[in-house]
Amino acid sequence: MITQDWLQQKLMEGQEAGAFPSAAAAIGVGDKTLATAFIGEAPCPGGAPVDIHTRYDMASLSKVLGPTMIALLALEQGEISLEETISDFFPEAPADKAGITVFQLMTHTGGFHPSFRLDQLLQDPSEVTACILHHPLEEKPGVRPMYSCMGYILLAKMLEKRLGAPLDRLAKERVFDPLGMTETGYCPPADACCAATEVDPEAGKPWIGIVHDENARFQRGVSGNAGVFMPLGDGIRFAQMLARHGVPLLRPETLARAIQNYTPSQEQHRGLGFHLAGTPDCFFSDQVPEGCFGHTGFTGTSLLVEPESGFWVFLLSNRVYPTRNSTALFPFRRHLHGDAWHLFQEG
Repeated sequence: MITQDWLQQKLMEGQEAGAFPSAAAAIGVGDKTLATAFIGEAPCPGGAPVDIHTRYDMASLSKVLGPTMIALLALEQGEISLEETISDFFPEAPADKAGITVFQLMTHTGGFHPSFRLDQLLQDPSEVTACILHHPLEEKPGVRPMYSCMGYILLAKMLEKRLGAPLDRLAKERVFDPLGMTETGYCPPADACCAATEVDPEAGKPWIGIVHDENARFQRGVSGNAGVFMPLGDGIRFAQMLARHGVPLLRPETLARAIQNYTPSQEQHRGLGFHLAGTPDCFFSDQVPEGCFGHTGFTGTSLLVEPESGFWVFLLSNRVYPTRNSTALFPFRRHLHGDAWHLFQEG
């Protein structure tokens, strides 16, 4: 049986193994939370134990929390379509990228380079769209899934242009506020209690409430690939929505469409914005069913949902503090998912 004591013990083992200095985790089924646990301290004034309100840098999980949800809602409303191309949003797009579709961006089959440093190429965030559009593709579009932060930054720019508002406002008004995620957003306020991320190499101090990802930081904290800060309390609300087949945010048929496997014969299984289980060494664990979907974040965050049962696991951690070189989180996370699934199956 999954209990709070069991989950707390798991986090203690993870911390002792060097997987993270602090973490918050929850496991549930549908709208029921089976267990929550916390470990470590957040650098609030005087130090404070991590709790349900401690905000973590979600890193690439921001792709799901922001652009993916905004795009799925826009698809429901007929504001965009998966068949539309980059040139429908940016007529100036060069020929090699003009025909890349929203579908290809959301399934990471657009052929864009995984990531490159915008701050090393540009002087101002206003130049980001043009820079990505004119950067050479890594692969011919549609050939194979290749995870790309740059493709998702461009997707967010397309959504902003079509929907007429900046990404942070779209996410707040269309996703976070409707779900009651009142402590989630880009660029957290100065008084928010945030877990520390990697140490700033120039200042020698940890980033607290400042996005870890370089490209998001160059864009002043708001980017299609990263930038969201969220506490476990809001993460539970988001996981419960997905476990309830999208209700009350999305129509069930919309989420079902999003978690189809559009790259079944490839090394990565991709839905619309979601990573799908079923490939060797994926973050979910080999022990969970192939239908599971979710995403990870470089800073040590992850979400897993099993759609038939509604089982879910949400893990927030700052595994990049004080350095991104630690890899102990990766085996810990797979064991957490696999062990939790077995216990859930046993009842």
